Amino acid sequence: MRLVEVLVTDPLDTGAVPRVRALLDDAAALRPADLVVDMTACAYVDAAGIGVLLDVHRRVWSDGGRLTLRGLSPKVARTLQLARVDRVLHVTEGPAVPPAASS
Repeated sequence: MRLVEVLVTDPLDTGAVPRVRALLDDAAALRPADLVVDMTACAYVDAAGIGVLLDVHRRVWSDGGRLTLRGLSPKVARTLQLARVDRVLHVTEGPAVPPAASS
């Protein structure tokens, strides 16, 4: 499988971690080349949420894929910078994978 996209719509905090971890684990189990986590609607990330993202990143990376975070709010981006995980996790503003050419 080439691309899997997951949309996170709630704050990624301790309360949401079990649900989001299960969703991301299911996505990673597909062994995609690219796992895109769209965080456009996610207003907040705490340490537990960062831990989930790092765990899934490691799993996807070990399977030869890449985890990309898309659409971070300034607050979420700053949180990732302060935790220094922005150096590990791939972040993009726009589409993570170029759209397929139309004919």
